[in-house]
Amino acid sequence: MSLMQWYAERIEKVSPADLKIMRQHFQSFVRRMIELDASDLDLGGPAANDMLWYRVDGYKRPYEDFGRVGVDEADLMLLSLLSPLQRKKLINEYALDFGYSLESEGDEPDRRFRTTIYYDIKHLALSIRMLAWKPRPLESLGFHPIIERGLRFEYVRDGLTLVTGVTGSGKSTTLDAIVDANNREVEAHVLIVAQPIEYIHTSNQCMVRHREVGTDVDSFVDGMVQGLRQDPDMVVVGEMRDPETISAAMEMADTGHKVFSTLHTGSAIETIDRIVAEYPSDEQDRARNRLADVLRCVISQKLLPAIGGGRVLAKEVLWMTSSSRAAIKNDNAGEIYQMIWQGGDQGMITLEQDLARLVRAGDITPEIAINFANNKRRLLQIIR
Repeated sequence: MSLMQWYAERIEKVSPADLKIMRQHFQSFVRRMIELDASDLDLGGPAANDMLWYRVDGYKRPYEDFGRVGVDEADLMLLSLLSPLQRKKLINEYALDFGYSLESEGDEPDRRFRTTIYYDIKHLALSIRMLAWKPRPLESLGFHPIIERGLRFEYVRDGLTLVTGVTGSGKSTTLDAIVDANNREVEAHVLIVAQPIEYIHTSNQCMVRHREVGTDVDSFVDGMVQGLRQDPDMVVVGEMRDPETISAAMEMADTGHKVFSTLHTGSAIETIDRIVAEYPSDEQDRARNRLADVLRCVISQKLLPAIGGGRVLAKEVLWMTSSSRAAIKNDNAGEIYQMIWQGGDQGMITLEQDLARLVRAGDITPEIAINFANNKRRLLQIIR
């Protein structure tokens, strides 16, 4: 029997009152996130060195004055958060993703967090991310009016839109803003398939259904296949992780649905290349043609440290045109960067153009812009 199995058996025998105390102890650490305006909290495992690590303004550091949590204490505390079924899954699979809610006071909505517990040298570690308390207005994200219209079901009713970026780049915030804008403005059915479910939208003009992979449905693919029989207008897929999920998302878009999803890529060209590369070489021409037909928009974004504290959004936006479709079909995705560069009147912008805009606006320093640029030579040409 492993140490964690032994701990799990002990937790099963803890009284409800003592279990509540353990969970309240954890809640106090999470509430500190709100006080600090921290995006993430890490604790547990040898790497944490018995400290709580919070990410504030993009930088993760230990906060020694918040107390210390030893590895064994963390093991028991984290196991106390889980149901017996979740504990079993964690022990069998060595990691567990789930949504966590922190009850709010008064009439305010509960705070939601994306949470993962995993093993770190035979002990448990946790990483928890604070999600948006309420969706940001779509207008606040700074998209060109043409792109804003394209993200709304009222104006464009089909096709695939991808929001890309590294972990922590605000992809979920952008997707929630898009869902919320449509939910307030158009009568439709929105299906969200995610792992875990993050922000829970209350049905307004739209009926918004949430299906969590591992709880409500076995996989992203099953969620989309079943979704074809559930009469959705818009489908939000948490992440396209493999060829099967990518193919299912393109199938949804091809059958007249408006589909949104995410990828961990840093630019529009990288996104296109990544999707095609997921397929065997003998299937790549077909994948390339299909992607060109269904793709509507790629938004690649980064969160940068802002002057004076906080973070600011920088983004690259590709809106598909006949020229960009032809470039994809002809395996000339490299041409697309110049199309974005010259496509400002169609709502497009390269990351470098947006970084230069932020420098001119005094939101970020030139050094930060250069550090985050994909094409540093192009950026230098603009800001010199």
